[in-house]
Amino acid sequence: MTLYDLANPTRFLSLVERIMPWLIGATVLALATGLYMAFFYAPEDYQQGVTVRIMFVHVPSAWLALLCYAMMAGSSIGTLVWKHPLADVSAKAAAPLGAAFTFLALFSGSIWAKPMWGTWWVWDARLTSFLVLFIMYLGIIALWRTMDDPIKAAKANAILTLVGVINLPIIKFSVDWWNTLHQPASVFRTDGPALHSSILVPLLVMAGAFTLFFIMMHLMFMRNEIYARRIRAMRMRAASAAQPHANVTAQIREV
Repeated sequence: MTLYDLANPTRFLSLVERIMPWLIGATVLALATGLYMAFFYAPEDYQQGVTVRIMFVHVPSAWLALLCYAMMAGSSIGTLVWKHPLADVSAKAAAPLGAAFTFLALFSGSIWAKPMWGTWWVWDARLTSFLVLFIMYLGIIALWRTMDDPIKAAKANAILTLVGVINLPIIKFSVDWWNTLHQPASVFRTDGPALHSSILVPLLVMAGAFTLFFIMMHLMFMRNEIYARRIRAMRMRAASAAQPHANVTAQIREV
């Protein structure tokens, strides 16, 4: 089944209904496994102590915040270039989730920073660019809400989303380009991960759990958006059908 096979909303909804129970089960199992490994398998850090466990929420949240925006950018291309019927639905459904993951990354990072850096916030390149990402998510959500026409809103948001893509490499390479308090990349490196397996494995399990949670919620939000658009279309048709009767009634009263 290709993406164009899923262009039919009815077929897409049918697929979501079939896989959703399995997806929910996999998400719950992955989260339970990841949390158990993070709290009972992963050791405490010799410098950071128990606060290092914040990493198992902070890092996956940051990864998903970037992944979500990259997916929105891909959906925006699908809207502008291929005009895929569900591309704008996907982008709109992903925006609140991306904002939530970005907020969670900023919030958990602040809690982690206080005992490690002695402050809740510093204006270094990584934190500032990540805050810009959060503001961009809020702007995209606001733009969706201010436009009633889904087609016009989709095009405007697609353009805004693609303009914001420039922030993604800035976030990724900010620790390499500028002096920041953040450490360099520890997982995705050309010479392999710098983390010990006792930390790396629980981290990857939590990242997988967060990814499954995102996919589950994204499909639910897409389903709700399709239903909302169908209800809007039905109301518009009903209003359009009632309009001639209203005109006839008005003409009779005038006579």
